[in-house]
Amino acid sequence: MITLRPLLRAAALSALTLASLAVQAQVSVKEPWVRATVAQQKTTGAFMQISSTEPVRLVEAKSAAAKIVEIHEMRMDGDRMMMKAIDALDIVPGRTLELKPGSYHIMLIDVLKPVNAGDKLLLTLVIEGRDGKRSAVEVSAEARAMNATRPAAAGEHRHAH
Repeated sequence: MITLRPLLRAAALSALTLASLAVQAQVSVKEPWVRATVAQQKTTGAFMQISSTEPVRLVEAKSAAAKIVEIHEMRMDGDRMMMKAIDALDIVPGRTLELKPGSYHIMLIDVLKPVNAGDKLLLTLVIEGRDGKRSAVEVSAEARAMNATRPAAAGEHRHAH
């Protein structure tokens, strides 16, 4: 006698996995990196380029490397640079959302240990679709030197003439 309950459970799990993969497939992340820290520094930023084939929102970021992870905005307010946490960032189809120093970024607060150049930090980006459903996009971000503004693209090189 074959019981259908385990088979139905497996089929439901497979369907959920495929639905999650379909949502993830529409979001791509390029050049993820995080700024290395110096001794006693407890905060750092993560940067990347995010694009999607459908309108979605970045609503949360998580990492086991820090106690608090927030989406931040930096902007000029008069003659002062201001930074604050924001609830979400829209990702518009056909446009790349660039998280970069001095602009939108992921802020890692109370990092648990120093972040050295070359370290890999795992981040989870929580993406919300127009229908309110959320999916997780896992990102491995390499730590770059403190003075880095962006990583060199693969194969990119510079000449001084």
